[in-house]
Amino acid sequence: MFNKKSVKDIDVKGKRVLVRVDFNVPIKEGKIKDDTRIRAALPTIQYLIDQGAAVILCSHLGRPKDQPEPEFSMKPVAEYLGKLLGKPVAFAEDCIGPVAEKAAAALKPGDVLVLENTRFHAGESKNDPEMAKQLASLAQVYVNDAFGSAHRAHASTEGVAKFLPAVAGFLLEKEIKYLDQAVEDPKRPFVAILGGAKVSDKIGVIKNLLSKADTVLIGGGMANTFFKAQGYPVGDSLVEDEVLDTARELVKLGGSKLRLPVDMVIADKFDDGAASKVIGVGPVPNGWRILDIGPETVASFSKVISEAGTVVWNGPMGVFEMPNFAKGTFAIAKAVADSKAISVIGGGDSAAAIAQSGLADKISHISTGGGASLEMLEGIPLPGLAALLDK
Repeated sequence: MFNKKSVKDIDVKGKRVLVRVDFNVPIKEGKIKDDTRIRAALPTIQYLIDQGAAVILCSHLGRPKDQPEPEFSMKPVAEYLGKLLGKPVAFAEDCIGPVAEKAAAALKPGDVLVLENTRFHAGESKNDPEMAKQLASLAQVYVNDAFGSAHRAHASTEGVAKFLPAVAGFLLEKEIKYLDQAVEDPKRPFVAILGGAKVSDKIGVIKNLLSKADTVLIGGGMANTFFKAQGYPVGDSLVEDEVLDTARELVKLGGSKLRLPVDMVIADKFDDGAASKVIGVGPVPNGWRILDIGPETVASFSKVISEAGTVVWNGPMGVFEMPNFAKGTFAIAKAVADSKAISVIGGGDSAAAIAQSGLADKISHISTGGGASLEMLEGIPLPGLAALLDK
């Protein structure tokens, strides 16, 4: 259950409100390539404007090395947000210190200010109390609406909540409600679909979901490690040899709940134009590699999905960046979209696949945070959420 105070539980009229958003969006030559995360924050921002608050937005963007790097500036985001809101949005060329303080002090009710990238300071990822205190000094209320960063204890996500009344934004609340209910109180049968390259990233998730779900479907590069663990040569496929024992344990633990692909698409090189063929599960010839699930797997997985009450999906079924090896991922996307189940897509590549397939409007909830949704699926408390006021 969501037991944290939300932005509706606190008076913001006439106050300066610091909102941690997740505006970590792809930017190329100053142009925003995907505005999903910006749009996802609009309900909270608009609500605060309507309530007569002065809104101060902070976020990280990319991975600057703890110092200003022009390519990671939040300035293009501020300009883009202004277009979406249909009003001028101010920009401060720092997120703390005199520049930020002056920009915050100049705000009137209804105004919006975007601060420069929080990761231009080493104190952000170190969760430095001094940086958190300086951020907090800009406002009278703190709102965390950055689900995509809630799994990190940083100055702008967790530290700042020690110095201001701290509540959840609408996006954070929605994300937690969907993911929490999907895992803790699912409509059954509960089917989890896990893909992506590595088993090592998802060991905890698989273990947790095996205890909660009725069926766990495994695809993507991580399936290769399971095949090798069962004694099949996998040719030149991506494999994590260091977790073969873990994969064996998971197969034993999962029993009939854990379902692996029954056929696969293999290719003679890692290239969209490579020669490819479908083979059943078994030895992969030398020089060949597994790049997608095969049609029989698509059919059997789709049947399980069609009978589900709840579906949670995290990670693609193959190398979906290459059109010839994206068929499995897109077929699973279609199966999830066509099912009557409550469907939750856990951010990252799966969200991109759903968007590319044009089926996003048929999904109950698409998460904005890959890492954070994985930690929730694993049952790990999120520091950015834990720091907020309880109801």
